[in-house]
Amino acid sequence: MKPYDPMFASSPGTGLAFPASYWAATAGPVPADDGPAPPAVETDVAVIGGGYTGLSTAYHLARRYGREVTVLEANRPGWGCSGRNGGFARMAFGRLSFSDMIARFGRDEARRLFGRTMASLDTVRELIREGAIDCDATDAGHLKVAPKASRASALQEEAKLMQRELEYPAEYIDAATLQRDHLGGTQSHGALRIPDALAVHPLKLSLGVLRMARAAGATVHASSPVTGWRKEGATHVLTTPQGSVRAREVVIGTNGYTPPGLYPELNATLFPILSHIIVTRPMTDAEIAGSNFVTGHVLTDARKLMYYWRRLPDRRILFGGRGLIADTPWRNANHRDNLLRELIAKYPALAGISIDYDWHGWVCFTRDFLPRIRRAADDPSVHYGVGYQGSGVSLSLYAGRLLAAQIAGDGDQPPIEAAGRPVERFPAHRLLRIPQRVMFHWYRFLDSRG
Repeated sequence: MKPYDPMFASSPGTGLAFPASYWAATAGPVPADDGPAPPAVETDVAVIGGGYTGLSTAYHLARRYGREVTVLEANRPGWGCSGRNGGFARMAFGRLSFSDMIARFGRDEARRLFGRTMASLDTVRELIREGAIDCDATDAGHLKVAPKASRASALQEEAKLMQRELEYPAEYIDAATLQRDHLGGTQSHGALRIPDALAVHPLKLSLGVLRMARAAGATVHASSPVTGWRKEGATHVLTTPQGSVRAREVVIGTNGYTPPGLYPELNATLFPILSHIIVTRPMTDAEIAGSNFVTGHVLTDARKLMYYWRRLPDRRILFGGRGLIADTPWRNANHRDNLLRELIAKYPALAGISIDYDWHGWVCFTRDFLPRIRRAADDPSVHYGVGYQGSGVSLSLYAGRLLAAQIAGDGDQPPIEAAGRPVERFPAHRLLRIPQRVMFHWYRFLDSRG
């Protein structure tokens, strides 16, 4: 059996269980959904995908605008990256650093865009508060760590730029302070601290928004992949294994799990890439003392092939990074072991630690590394939010709010101009796994240098 690859598979499956992740093991009771879609459904808005984007869109449309909404999820709500990511809710817009924003868009537009990233994080906070979602949220902030001394000066300059140009209280933490107050180890050579960031249990968050959407009146169907799509006049007809759904408007929220051919405008525009996460057994007192891993911040490092990690409430460590090219058992097992080696390289005091959980999933890249939250160019009744570049916890939930406002004509929630540009196609899209291998090795080489 060929491994699943969203670039080539017609569907991510039907009714599959959650992956065997730490999140699934600790999520508690799973709330009910509305089961498979019945043979005939008519609705105002059909939403394809039951992750953060789709569920947030459904909630905001039903709760704030009184629309009839039907969500169609191939497997279970929260099954994709919304339930298996690292739980980092950050102020992020694609792969751009804040200095990149200024270089690409100019100071004034970068300031506006930065404000929207702050609004995205506020949306997460609001949803947690409105829905009383118990998702183990902590609001400690984000540390971007220099893994080598040579990378520290760039982080120091980034902090100064954010203070000067964005009037935001970022700060640079020197190596001695970082190792004393946050985390020790061999790769803690200073850090950029961004005070605003949440650590969350991503599956609990996803399931919380599911409860909110259904309580607001939205219908959420599991085991209902969209296998066909046609237009009859002004009505969209979406085919599911059980029948069809007729809707006046459609939202696509499938991101890294978007099947090829789902909608022509998105053909050859999305590049799914594996991300892999391990979770260790709980640290002992001696391991905590030896590594000084005491920080509650979410952590990333200043690499091309970025690692991301954090301490969990039960003293475990979550550690993740870009996965390999193909989703095969032996490659995943090798990469799991490689992630553990990288973690121990950072913190030699953890040399005896073991892995209790590991899993992986597909994140979604676009050609220009920018997300898209927009109305389709060829049909104003089709909307999509995709391409979060692996940093979509905050932005995808905010995208749902923006897409709902777009459908309802609510001018108080204007679209993000930088996310509304036409999405570019990849040349030779079906062959991208070949240059991906080359770039993977090239980035590893660059990361190995000073």
